Order: sequence, then structure tokens, then C-alpha cells
Amino acid sequence: MADTILKLQQRIENDLGEESATTEANVYRVGDDRITVEIPGVSDANALLEELGTPGTLYFIAQKDNEGNENYSYGTTEDGKPGYVLNYDIQTLMDNGSVICTGKEVTAAQGRAQQDQTTSATKYVVTLQFNDEGTKAFGDATTVAAVAGETIGIYYDGQFVSVPKVNEAITSGNCEISGMSSMEEAEKLASYIRIGGLDIELKELESQVVGAQLGADALRTSLIAAGVGLALVMVFLIIMYLVPGVTASLALALYTAMLVSILKAFDITLTLPGIAGMILSIGMAVDANVIVFARVREEIKSGRPVVSAIETGFSKALSAILDGNITTLIAAAVLGILGSGTVKGFAITLALGVVLSMFTALVITRILINSFYALGIRSPKAYGEAKEPSKFDFVGKKAVFIGISVAIIAAGFITMGVFKAKSGSGLNYSLEFLGGTSTTVDFNETYSLADLDAKVVPEIAKTLGISEGSIQTTTVDGSNQAIFKTRTLSLEERTSLNEMFENNYNVKDESITSQSIGSTISGEMRSQSTIAVIVAVLCMLVYIWFRFKDIRFASSAIIALVHDVLIVLALYSFARISVGAAFIACMLTVIGYSVNDTIVVFDRIRENHKAIRIENAETLKTLCNESLAQTLSRSISTSITTAIMVLMLLILGVSSIREFALPLLAGVIAGTYSSIFIATQLWYILKLKFASKN
Repeated sequence: MADTILKLQQRIENDLGEESATTEANVYRVGDDRITVEIPGVSDANALLEELGTPGTLYFIAQKDNEGNENYSYGTTEDGKPGYVLNYDIQTLMDNGSVICTGKEVTAAQGRAQQDQTTSATKYVVTLQFNDEGTKAFGDATTVAAVAGETIGIYYDGQFVSVPKVNEAITSGNCEISGMSSMEEAEKLASYIRIGGLDIELKELESQVVGAQLGADALRTSLIAAGVGLALVMVFLIIMYLVPGVTASLALALYTAMLVSILKAFDITLTLPGIAGMILSIGMAVDANVIVFARVREEIKSGRPVVSAIETGFSKALSAILDGNITTLIAAAVLGILGSGTVKGFAITLALGVVLSMFTALVITRILINSFYALGIRSPKAYGEAKEPSKFDFVGKKAVFIGISVAIIAAGFITMGVFKAKSGSGLNYSLEFLGGTSTTVDFNETYSLADLDAKVVPEIAKTLGISEGSIQTTTVDGSNQAIFKTRTLSLEERTSLNEMFENNYNVKDESITSQSIGSTISGEMRSQSTIAVIVAVLCMLVYIWFRFKDIRFASSAIIALVHDVLIVLALYSFARISVGAAFIACMLTVIGYSVNDTIVVFDRIRENHKAIRIENAETLKTLCNESLAQTLSRSISTSITTAIMVLMLLILGVSSIREFALPLLAGVIAGTYSSIFIATQLWYILKLKFASKN
């Protein structure tokens, strides 16, 4: 069952993902022998059944055919990645005898960790066993391949999953594939081989077109929240920055219209991760404008004419804007390539938003502000003047700031430890991670999703003693049925729930069915997401190191990033917020926001560093304090505008949106705190600890 679920997830991402704009599908086990597949944005379920119901076949292919021609070679795969590709189609290879055997001849495949007899190091391998037919075919093929020093390609579902070299003839029916770097990699290859040997065809038991899980009410309230939030952001920008604020508001409106148009044009299904990506990109769009305006004000304060101040302001702001956005784009690219499901959906929306935000900030805003100047608005007062920077000793109080963070993070871990001891789980994992119970109710009348959220969900939450946000609700088109997914319910809880439906909604007991369901976020998806995030963080570290020519900047930024993630994790622990798919999106948003916020401050330190010779700890401290003071108004302004957007979702959104918005708001606050009170202080400490000539 686990192998089949993995096969379906891969089939959806690899094949259907090319045909639809989203791959955020849920595949999970129901009962003992059934699997449910949920794909957002699809209205014709029958169109998918033939593709999903046919198992992929795995082939063992000889490197060369009988005439010595190469059957496969190393090149560029269909998705643009380097790898092995077939030189002929499968049918041709089968006809000329190049297909040694298929997955059906494999009786067992297991990933294992073994101790190398020579080096005593741990190595990871996949062990295979063949049936009699496979043993004979594999023995003949490997006898030839071993002499020639050739490989055998293992080909599944349109791609090579492994191309091992044959070291010796394998005639016993047992073989070993080595060279894996981890147990996870070995288990993944073994799973591919087992999947390819599944001699089954999935049978359709039922297909339904269901309503959206977030629903029309969630969409309506989210749009209202976005509209109100954007209006408040625009008012804030105009009050703070006068004429530049007007241009930023116009550019922001254009940015929003362009982003929505692209989502519509490419038919991208909007989910919680997508909303997270949009919020982050809007925050970055505002941030780019604020960085420019702060620079323009500084130039006006130094005595430059307005037209010169505008040009110089854009010029000086460029490096900070590019570094922040490119870092985020690198992360989005890595997450999009290596991630799956939720992570991929977030990455796509974020990347679109970042590209558009840079375009509107650097091109549209520049055109608009120059247009206002050309129309006669040339008074320096209309563009503002920078105030005197704060004289606060940010670095001198570093022990206090770091101590506050350590205390919050430690409290979070202690809380997780307490809950782990009491309930066996440090965090409140939702059904996406743990699985749960799906309850289908056939009401006597048709309820819209908004009605269910307003009238039924509160009663379920009250009966079971759980939060409304942890209940997933869908409707079934063309019927009175509604589906409620919750954590795993005991027999007593299911009985109480049935009685509630009978008493409150006059539903007959036979019209209520409950099923145990598996997790929608599988171990494979979790490992893929974790690897994607780690690689993205490492790529950001390398980029910051390259751009700033100082590993201490990169290290400080990454430590600040980890700080923000742990602060939000502490909130999840304190408030027992449900940890599900939205958790992944939230953490990814925090990572993107944290790095972007920190880079702006570091860019100013780098600029000021060129004009100041660091002779001792005091001059280094002065450099840090002055750089923080100069970027303080920008940090606060950007945080306020981003927080406004999230706060509107928290106030106006439905329960599932609110559970997502609260930790996101905490992430924005934590990101602002770390960029002002943690990141630069860490760089100061590292600079003193690991001093260099520059």
C-alpha cells in the first residue's frame, strides 16, 4: 500500500503535473485496501482514472544491443536535467532483446545499511532477488556485461532510476546495488523497484467532484482582507513618504493586478501555500519601494536637488534590492525543483511574485516618480527628508536581546518536552501528518461550505473538544453529503459525534459513515521537503558569502533565519496550533522574509564599511549602530506593511486561515526583531572573534 501510494504521488507530479498548473495533490490510505486521491482544480475525474490506474513497468536494460549500439546515453532528460536518456523506445528494445527482464521478475527489493569489510565504514545498498526466469535472464546478461565493463539501466515510468555498473556475473538470483549516499536514497530506489514489479491495476471504486476545502467564504473573506490590507498599506505609504508613497501605491496596485492576471492566465490553483507566497511577495514589493524612498530622502537631506536625489536613491538602493530578491529567488528555485506538493506550490507563487515585485519597484515606480517630477511636483518637502538616525546602542545591548531570544526558544523546547511526556507528541500534529478520521454525513438538505463552517463545524469542535481550524470540510457536488476530516477519533468520540448529528440535524445513523484515513503528507514528502529547505538555505548561504565576500555575514544571516524559525516553532508549541500543510508554508515564508530583511541591513554595513577603517572594537560597534539606525525606519515600515496584510487575514479570515495567519504574523515580528537586534550583533561578535585584515 505504501509503495502504491508513493507511485501515485510520483505519477501525479511527473505526468499530470505537466498538464495541470498545480501538483498539490493529496494521496492517502483509507481503511485496509483503498486509496484516495484528491487533486485540486480538476473538474473531470474520469479523465484521470486511466492514467492513474495503470501501474508503471520497470525494465532492466542492457547498455548495448546485439549489434553493439548504445541503448542509452548520458545527456539531458525531458525535464531539462542531466541524466541518462533512452536512444530508442521501449518497444524497440524489447523487440531486439535489450530488455533483460522487468520488475515482475523481482521477488524482493530492500534498502540496507552494511559495514564495508575493507574500510569498516557504513555503506548503503539495495539487495534484489529474482524469480527463476529473472535469475536466468539476469545471469546471462551480467556475464556479458561484466566482461565488457558495461552497465545495466533500471528504467521506470519514463526515467532511469539507477544505472549501476556490473562488476561480476550474477547467476544466483541475488544481487546488490551499491553507491547510495544514505539509507533514504537506498530505500527510495528499492521502493521504485518494488513499485515497478507491482502486478496490479487499480480499480475505481468511487469518484467525486467535491467543493473547495477553503470554500467560497474563505475566498471571499481573504479577498476582503487583501483589499482592506492593501488600502491600509497604501494609506500608510502615502502618509509616510508623501509623493513617493503615492507612486508606490500605484505600483503596488499594478503589481497586484498583474499577479492575479498571471495566476488566472496560467490557471494556477490557489491554496494556503500560494496565499503565503503572495503575502511574502507583496511584503517584498513594498520593501523594495521603501528602500528606494529611504535613500531618496537621505540624498535630499545631504543637499542634492530632487531630480538628482531620485536617480542616486534608485542607484544606491539597487544592490540591496537585488541581493534580497535574488536570494529569495534562489530559494524558490531550489524548493520548486526539489520540493513536492505544498513546497512546490509555494515556490511557484513566490517566484512569480518576486519577479513582478522587482519589475514594479525598479521600473514602474521609477517611471511614475519621474512623471510626477516632470508634472511640476519638485519641492523637496513633497518627497520628504530623512530624520536624524537614532543614537540607540543596538550592539551594546546585544546580551539582553540575545538573552530574550534564547529564553523564548528554550521555553518552546521545554513546552514541547512537557507535551511529549504527557501525550507522546511535542507538537499538535494534524491529520495531514498523522492521519485521522473521515466522517461523511448525508444531510437532509444541501449545505454550502460557508453554512457548514458557520453552523456545523463549531458543533463538531464543541463535541470533540478540538479547534475549529483543525477540522477540514468539503462538500460533494450534486448531493447533500459533506465530509469532515479530523484527528483519529475513538469509538466513544465517534458515537458522540453521530449522536450530535442525529439530535442537532435530524440525520439518521445509517446516513453517517466513518473511515480511518492515512496521512496526506507522507514520509517521502517530508524528507523531500526537508532536503529542499536544507539545500535552499545552503544555496542562500553561498550566495550571501559570494556577494558580501565574508562568511561571517552569511553565517549571521543563517543563524538569524534559524532563530526566526525556532521562535515560530515555540508559538506552535505554546498555543498548540495544528501542525499541518500550512505549517510548511508558514515556515517557508518566515525563511524568505527573514533573509530578505537581514540582507538590507548587511548591505548598509557593507557600504559604510568601505568608508570607515575598522581599527578597534569601538569603531566596529559604531559602524554597526550607525548602519542599524540608518535602516531602522525602513525595517519598521516594511514590517508594518507586511504585518497589516497578515493581520487582516487574522481578523477577517475563516478559522483555517486564522490558524495560518497567527504564526505567520509571529514570523514577521520575529524576522524584524532578528534583523534589528540579532543578525548584526552576531556579525559583530564573529567579526571580533574571527578578525581579519579588512
